[in-house]
Amino acid sequence: MVVCSNCRKREAKQQTAMNINGRLVYMPLCDQCFSELQKESEGTESLNQFSKDLTEYAREGNLDPVIGREAEIDRVIHILSRRKKNNPVLIGEPGVGKTAIVEGLAQKLVQNMVPEPLRKKRLVALDLAAMLAGTVHRGSFEKRLKEVVEEVIKTKGQVILFVDEVHALVGAGSAQGSMDASNILKPYLARGELQLIGATTLKEYRIIEKDAALERRFQQILVEEPSPEHTIKILEGLRKKYEEHHKIIISDEALESAVKLSSRYISDRFQPDKAIDLIDEAGAGLRLQLSLKEPENLREVLTQIEGLEDKARKEDDISKKKELEDKIKSLSQVKNELTDLWVQTKLENIPVLKVEHVAAVVSTATGIPLSELSLDEKKKLKNLESDIGKMVVGQKEAVGLISQSIRRARAGVKPLNRPIGVFMFLGPTGVGKTQMAKSLATVLYGSEDYLIRVDMSEYNEKHNVARLIGSPPGYVGYDEGGQLTEKVRRKPFSVILFDEIEKAHPDIFNSLLQIMDDGRLTDGHGRVVDFKNTIIILTSNVGSEFLNHSKIGFSELTLNDVSEDKVEDAYKRIKYSLQDSLKSRFRPEFLNRIDDIIIFKPLNEGEVKEIVDIELSTVAKLLSESDIEVSVTKKAKASLVKDGYSLDMGARPLKRLIQKSVENKISEAIIDDIAKKGSKIVVDYDDSGFFVTIDGESKSDVLLASTK
Repeated sequence: MVVCSNCRKREAKQQTAMNINGRLVYMPLCDQCFSELQKESEGTESLNQFSKDLTEYAREGNLDPVIGREAEIDRVIHILSRRKKNNPVLIGEPGVGKTAIVEGLAQKLVQNMVPEPLRKKRLVALDLAAMLAGTVHRGSFEKRLKEVVEEVIKTKGQVILFVDEVHALVGAGSAQGSMDASNILKPYLARGELQLIGATTLKEYRIIEKDAALERRFQQILVEEPSPEHTIKILEGLRKKYEEHHKIIISDEALESAVKLSSRYISDRFQPDKAIDLIDEAGAGLRLQLSLKEPENLREVLTQIEGLEDKARKEDDISKKKELEDKIKSLSQVKNELTDLWVQTKLENIPVLKVEHVAAVVSTATGIPLSELSLDEKKKLKNLESDIGKMVVGQKEAVGLISQSIRRARAGVKPLNRPIGVFMFLGPTGVGKTQMAKSLATVLYGSEDYLIRVDMSEYNEKHNVARLIGSPPGYVGYDEGGQLTEKVRRKPFSVILFDEIEKAHPDIFNSLLQIMDDGRLTDGHGRVVDFKNTIIILTSNVGSEFLNHSKIGFSELTLNDVSEDKVEDAYKRIKYSLQDSLKSRFRPEFLNRIDDIIIFKPLNEGEVKEIVDIELSTVAKLLSESDIEVSVTKKAKASLVKDGYSLDMGARPLKRLIQKSVENKISEAIIDDIAKKGSKIVVDYDDSGFFVTIDGESKSDVLLASTK
């Protein structure tokens, strides 16, 4: 092994020629000494102060491997090899790997895997913030920048500058009567005296485009987002680095799930950045969880030591104190042995990062309950009808149609660039249209909080479109964003209910067409909001004249007459009439984008009884927390069914009747201390109205006026 002639410690890997007393002497040097000598000979003190040498970082192995960006790196090398205008600028969305391409070039420079004109060159990242820091007086920044530029020129092309966020050059350091950084650099860039690589986003490149003289000095390289397969390969290349950092093993399944889940559930960021972040955060969480979780036996010993130390401090008897100290000493030895064993076990049993750890991170980032990601989704989709049917009574056909549409979307049979489902709900009031939307939010996403309700009667003017997607620049409310787009950006997994859609202005439908067809909408800030993971529900009163007309619709029926055959006959009669009514009110392109138009049917007596049971069980569950048992007699239930439902009003009056007849009486009994912890309350009904019996005795003082 040849030792470095300068430090005499490290292995010599480079050779340089030095002029000593007129003689040309070749000296073997290690990489570090060679780099330091190169900097000293170039006289780049100012450059070294305001920059970071990427080739040095690559030589020391401090840069991550770059996978699958060979075409972009070759394109950068191609532009750098030009005689003039040899300044590439990498343009792409945040997180697609623009900086990684430059780091890949630095690694190629160190490995001499570049054409001859680029060999031995340094790639240096310029820190504009450091250059601006402390430049209080006019001309200070210009002086620093000129010094750096002159030092780079003196190297005769041996230094390539890299400026991340290159759009910051425009306006940097400018003040009254002074020039900004871009104007200082323009002449050097045009003459080819200075080579500069820039990186910026598509949006921020517009700042450079405004200055045509600056833009023409750069050669654009568009960096696209990698495909899922390509992203998996990138993660496989980075796996070793993250395993060494977190001291874990990352499974292949975890890498694949990171790409799959991030693509599906994190729509406002780009690959590979979002998949790498998932792996990094999941690895950190796994390691931290195991580091903090000490063994039970070690925890018990620590508790014993704390207790004995407390006793020893309070003990006055010397002999007993000595005895306690001996016990503490022996337990401390046990503690040390257990701690050593714990550390050894951790070193031997390296934790494995699995799919569930990645799913937990996605759950935290998106707000979707963890169970929604970790449960077998196929099983959940099979049980959709029964799960929704527990919350929505009497609408089997509606439940079936919605469940089928959701299954089609999840199975990939339906185009992935559309929302999960788009439905229009028609039908009499109080039969479960809104409850269906709430139930979908609960079953699919875990909570009613994932229901976004938009009252379309508030959008009956043309200018109200701005409220939905956000005001354009210069108008009031521009910074606030749109009422719909902002909610969906915060909760991309939600059920959106557009209530009474026919009351909206026709221009609103143009925005809805984009959502229903492409699953996306551009807000007032130019941001694309993703609607692909939403379920769109539209409710309408169109055709209410057919639903309520005594000779055509459902209202000719009575509660006792609402049999399946009669409802089906009425349903068939109004279906065709409703279709004509919808065509006269909505444009064909709007109706064609709706997956299913669902007509909700009136409820029969048995279904109303189910609703009564559901409402009463909710009351009983709330009171059970106070250890009070509630039951309702058959007579009381029969009266609630009879008086709480009508075909005109649906089941809406039922809830008010239960509040008035049941909840009010029970609450007064509790407030008057008649019903206490452990009491048994029975709600009954007779000719005088509803009354309560507490612990087997009727309490006349809690009776209210008859509800009749």
